[in-house]
Amino acid sequence: MELGFLVSGIVIGFSIAAPVGPIGVLCIRRTLADGRLNGLVSGLGAATADAVYGSIAAFGLTVISNLLIQQQMWLRLFGGAFLIFLGAKTFFSKPPETSTHENRKGLMTAYGSTFFLTLTNPVTILSFAAIFAGIGLGSTVADYGSAALLVFSVFAGSALWWLILSGTVSLLRKKVTQRVLQWINRTSGAIIVGFGAFILISLLF
Repeated sequence: MELGFLVSGIVIGFSIAAPVGPIGVLCIRRTLADGRLNGLVSGLGAATADAVYGSIAAFGLTVISNLLIQQQMWLRLFGGAFLIFLGAKTFFSKPPETSTHENRKGLMTAYGSTFFLTLTNPVTILSFAAIFAGIGLGSTVADYGSAALLVFSVFAGSALWWLILSGTVSLLRKKVTQRVLQWINRTSGAIIVGFGAFILISLLF
């Protein structure tokens, strides 16, 4: 049964992380601009937030999940505004002198920004709860040990995706010129701003 939790959690974490959204765009851009480590750490911030929401669903912390869902308007408001800020900052940022240089500065900022952004979408809790229930995990997680294993495997699955993404994108760094990187900054910045604007506009309807 524990092996089943492990495999199921990895698949769930990987599947939730894989769709390319604003976090994926940030990870790709940071990998190209600052190196694989920066991109990976950005992804791990999102993976940690996934694990937090996964733990809320796995441990049945209904009070916390209800509170977050009730406050989702404010969370999404802050998240949308933060995305617009990050997108604008990315759009106007200058590429480093050498695109192949591994920039290890600002790793905590890279981690914290994606962690915060992922947490501003509390609907993720509902996704985990629905998936757990849909595959029958809701009724089989009978103790804290099993729940902890499930949460760890969700984190591992999510982290695996970010490892693959940052590793794959980093292979292209040597082929990226300063001019191309400048356009990547502008394009990714515009996309991130678009995601933020979409979140803010969706709050009106």
